[in-house]
Amino acid sequence: MAEGVWVVRIPAAKARLHLSDGRLGVALLVGPAALVLVMPVAGRLADRFRSSGITRPVGVVVAFLPVILGSARTIGILLAGLLAFGVAGGLLAVSINAQGVLVERAYQRPLMASFHASYSLGGLSGAVTGGILAWVRAGSVATCLVVALPPAVAAAAAGRWLLAGPAVAHHRRLVPDCYPAVECEGRRPRRGRPIPGRGAIREAGSGRGSSRVLALGLLALCSVIGEGTAGNWSAIYLRDDLRTTSELAVSGFAAFSVAMTVGRLLGDRLAARFGPVRLVRGCGLLAATSLAAGLASNAPVGAVAGFALFGAGLSCLIPQLLSAAGNADPDRPGTGLARVAGLGYIGLVGGPVLIGACAALTGLPLALGIPVLLGLCVAASARVLDPLRSPRLHAAVAVSASAHAGPGGSVSP
Repeated sequence: MAEGVWVVRIPAAKARLHLSDGRLGVALLVGPAALVLVMPVAGRLADRFRSSGITRPVGVVVAFLPVILGSARTIGILLAGLLAFGVAGGLLAVSINAQGVLVERAYQRPLMASFHASYSLGGLSGAVTGGILAWVRAGSVATCLVVALPPAVAAAAAGRWLLAGPAVAHHRRLVPDCYPAVECEGRRPRRGRPIPGRGAIREAGSGRGSSRVLALGLLALCSVIGEGTAGNWSAIYLRDDLRTTSELAVSGFAAFSVAMTVGRLLGDRLAARFGPVRLVRGCGLLAATSLAAGLASNAPVGAVAGFALFGAGLSCLIPQLLSAAGNADPDRPGTGLARVAGLGYIGLVGGPVLIGACAALTGLPLALGIPVLLGLCVAASARVLDPLRSPRLHAAVAVSASAHAGPGGSVSP
């Protein structure tokens, strides 16, 4: 909600401080830059002090930071507020996603997509509430306070139920990011039993652990470039290239946002049914083909439909990638999350710039083909989400399972 209410107050802040478009654009880069830079530190803090110890206080701080941004009377105060917003947002993003990983492990089923759907709904509700208050001419401080109080109270109250353990009894499972029972059968011990050979499993995968996290981060980069493209260029494409009205031009991003939210609400069921590898592969193909078809149609209705299906395809990618990153090292979920999320946010900042630079050379329709190619890359690389694709890790799992097996080779209860 905090981000949503700040977005609708940006025009008022621009007018109050007499900022040009260029100066405003530079100022708005401070927050994302601070967020990306704080990511590595956020991961270490989340692992050292537990994500639960960071989520609660930082969540309260983030809720009230738009008050500073909305009431800034000088460019210095605005920049300081944006810097604080970026740092606090980075800390909260890592710690709250680490909590999501722990909750998934505790319930032993996918939940991350629903958590990210709640984020989308929170941003939408903050923007709508802030827009209504701006329409009735409520002051900036009053608007931000009205929107900040509910999430601040919720963050303070919900903090008591956050999970403090780093691994929730070692997850009681061998493969934490493998959901379907048919895939996981024979690859994890029964509940209530410790996992012997855990050090051997981590040692076997440690050589590939950093490369796997890097691969997940690159896939996140590809996915988030697509999100930034839809947010920054869909309306321009509809208005300037397809000659629609300004009112209709915003429907592309609106359709994208609604489809993304719905896709995330359904994402956990899809992950449980098909597994993260097949889900990410299918979503990557859906995103690429739908956007390509929408661009090829060269019609407003086809383009809006293409952006909608593009949002549906992207909806489940980041939740699955972050879940896999948090499970890359089960005892230090924050570290993997920070690296993957950091690369993703670089795509959110740099993606629209890349599209703009290419559009200046080739035209916007061809530049929008970049997310199409990136979607195909995500689909082709989806197997990186399988934690047991490494032969060495397969061997370690086999040794661990056989050491834990009872008579006849079955896993002891």
